[in-house]
Amino acid sequence: MSQTSNVYFTDMRVHSNESIPLKLQRLIEAAGMETIDFEGKYTAIKMHFGEKGNLAFLRPNYAKVVVDEVKSLGGKPFLTDCSTLYVGMRSNALDHFDQAMENGFSPYSTGCQIIMGDGLRGTDDVSVPVEGGTYVKEAKIGRAVMDADVFISLTHFKGHENTGFGGALKNIGMGCGSRAGKMEQHYAGKPTFDADICIGCGNCLKSCAQAGAITIHERTEQERHDLQRRFEEQGLLTARGTIRSAPARYATIDHEYCVGCGRCLGACPVGAIKAAWSDDLNDPLGFKIAEYTKAVVGGRPCFHISIVIDVSPQCDCFGRNDAPIVPNIGMFASFDPVALDVACADAVNAQHPNPETELTEHISAHGTSSGDYFSDLAPSTNWRTYMKYAEQIELGSTSYRLVEV
Repeated sequence: MSQTSNVYFTDMRVHSNESIPLKLQRLIEAAGMETIDFEGKYTAIKMHFGEKGNLAFLRPNYAKVVVDEVKSLGGKPFLTDCSTLYVGMRSNALDHFDQAMENGFSPYSTGCQIIMGDGLRGTDDVSVPVEGGTYVKEAKIGRAVMDADVFISLTHFKGHENTGFGGALKNIGMGCGSRAGKMEQHYAGKPTFDADICIGCGNCLKSCAQAGAITIHERTEQERHDLQRRFEEQGLLTARGTIRSAPARYATIDHEYCVGCGRCLGACPVGAIKAAWSDDLNDPLGFKIAEYTKAVVGGRPCFHISIVIDVSPQCDCFGRNDAPIVPNIGMFASFDPVALDVACADAVNAQHPNPETELTEHISAHGTSSGDYFSDLAPSTNWRTYMKYAEQIELGSTSYRLVEV
C-alpha cells in the first residue's frame, strides 16, 4: 500500500485584513516549503504564461507570492517555461516573452526574470535518464530547468482533451520538455515537410545531427511557375499584404535516416515542418508525462502548488477558453505532485457543475454524468490510469490527507 501524502488546501474566501496573495503565502508556509534549503540556490518556478486569446492562465500576482517567498529564504528564483511543439506565440523564446509580457509577466510584476527553459528555438535541452522508465529511457528536458538547484511548479488546474485534466504532472512533464521532448511524448512517427510552405532557408539542415536525413533541393523554373500560380489562386499573402513569391529552394526529409528527435521543428521559421501527432494518445501520453515529470523532479528539492480556479474544459494552450465548468475552489500545495493532482481532481468532481457550460452540455446529451467530470468532457481519457502509473514508478502517491489552512 502506498504511503499517504499531505496536501494542503485553502479556499478563495477572504475576510478583513487578508487577501488571496496573503492566503497563498500562508498556504505554502503551512505546507512546509521553507524546509527546503534555498540559500544561494537557483530556483526554477515552472508555470504557463498564457496563450494569446486565452484568459484562463494564472495572473502574475500568484507568481510574485512564490518569488517573494523564495527570495525571503535566500533563493535566486526565475520563472520558466519551454517552447510549444505547435507553431504559435510560444514556439520560440522571443515570441514567448512577448506573449508573457502582453499577459502581464515582467520583472516588475513578478519580482524576477523569465528564463526560457529550452533556449531560443526550443532546441537547448539535456538528456535526463528516467529510472525505471518503460516508454522513455532519456527525457529531453530544457537545459535551464535542469540547471536549477530547486524546482517549484505553479500550476493552473483545468481540463485537458488528451489527459482528462492538466495539473502538476502535465505542467512539469510536458511543460519542461523541449520541442523534441514534446514530440517524443506525442510521438506517432517522424516529422513531415510541407514543400509548398518551405522557403529553403536550410535552418533545419543545420540543426539535424543525422547525415542524409534532410536534403535541400532547387526548384526548376516550371516548378516555381506552377507554385506561384497556386499562391495567386489561393490568395496567399505575406505579412506585408503582398502575394507570396515561390521560393527557389525547398527541403525534404528521408525517414530512413531521421531519428524523430524533432530539432528541425524548432529550427523552421515558417512552420513548414509538421509533427507526427498520434491519433490514440491518452494512456501512453499520460505515462510518458509521468516519466518526464520524474526526470525533472528527481534528485533535487521540489515543491508544487496548484490553483484550482477558472477550470476551463480544455488546455490553456488553446487560443481561447470556455466558461469554467465548476465554481472556483481554492489553492493546493504539496511536496507530492501525484497526490496534489489527485486531490485537485477529487475537489473538482465534488462540485456542482456551473450551468451553461461544456460540461453541462455533455451531461445533458448523455442524460447523466459518468461520475467523473473529466471523463464526461473527454470520454476517451482516464486520468486515474496514469496517476496509478506515476505511483508505480515512485513519483508520488495517489493516497493523500487533505490539510485545510
